[in-house]
Amino acid sequence: MPRTENDIAIVGYAISPLVRRTEDTETLMMLPTVQGAIKSAGLTKDDIGFTVSGSCDYLSGQAFSFVSNVDAYGAWPPINESHVEMDGSFALYEAFVRLLQGDIDTAVAAGVGKNSNSDPSTLYTIEMDPYYLTPLGADPWSLHALQYQALLESGKATERDVAEVVARNRAAAKDNIHAQVSGDFDVDELLAADYIRQPLRRHDLPPTTDGCAAVVLARGKRAYDLCERPAWITGIDHRIEPHLPTLRDLTTSVSTTQAAKGAGAGDGPIEVAELHAPFSYQELILRESLGLDDQTLVNPSGGALAANPVMVTGIIRMIEAARQIMENGKRRTLAHTTSGPCLQQNLVAILEGDA
Repeated sequence: MPRTENDIAIVGYAISPLVRRTEDTETLMMLPTVQGAIKSAGLTKDDIGFTVSGSCDYLSGQAFSFVSNVDAYGAWPPINESHVEMDGSFALYEAFVRLLQGDIDTAVAAGVGKNSNSDPSTLYTIEMDPYYLTPLGADPWSLHALQYQALLESGKATERDVAEVVARNRAAAKDNIHAQVSGDFDVDELLAADYIRQPLRRHDLPPTTDGCAAVVLARGKRAYDLCERPAWITGIDHRIEPHLPTLRDLTTSVSTTQAAKGAGAGDGPIEVAELHAPFSYQELILRESLGLDDQTLVNPSGGALAANPVMVTGIIRMIEAARQIMENGKRRTLAHTTSGPCLQQNLVAILEGDA
């Protein structure tokens, strides 16, 4: 289908080293990453019409910490800039909408997370609903163990099915230069490991990761000027379910299904899907909710089980799905991002290359 001036594509990207802990600040992680993304599209910062970032003050332990990150992309002379307190993939969504206004033709979206600063067992507990969940001390491992147990009791999956997800993702991650955890794992040995929160084992959890990623978007003809094979975002949708897990069927993801429908996932075959499933069993829920069959290659990057920089993992899924089109010649891919406890919020994007 011929592209129009309202079509928007990913034309450049950069990913920082993804590591267990860095002494760099968020700003220092962002500086070379944002510059690298802009340079990958053959641009300078003066060419960018809009810049938006995603990060979380909770992770930094500092109110308005994102303000200092503006130094990473240069605020003088004054620029058109925004921020979301979410993963960088939601920043990309804002950049996408901004480009649709038609007065600019390039934008940068970035995500940054320094997760090593905090203890997730306490940090995410106080981020929950203050009346029902925080007083319980419901840390993410306990909440996700409940979701995993619900999946097992539904009969939709077994612990072996989930261990096979772990083994496949970490084997795939051997080819990913950004992977923090990778290698060949025996399923029986995984199943023999002790529980952290039954039925969750250590290998079912995402690694703690510091990192940053950035993408460059371009609109219409400008995308062809900047990239030989742009990854066109032909559909993108974001849906939200109730925050309280007790108000949802945790064995499925209605918001993922609705977002996929809104993005047009069912309009054609999906060759590759990059799913944001930080807890191993969630990949099985997402596969079913998205209607993916064995013809779709899932997480060839290793996904969030290979590296999980919170506030960045989602935009990396966007990059990995785009890479399959820009560098590996794929025709149609899917990128998914989640946010909130137990798959509360979900964003789905469909990316396509020209035939």
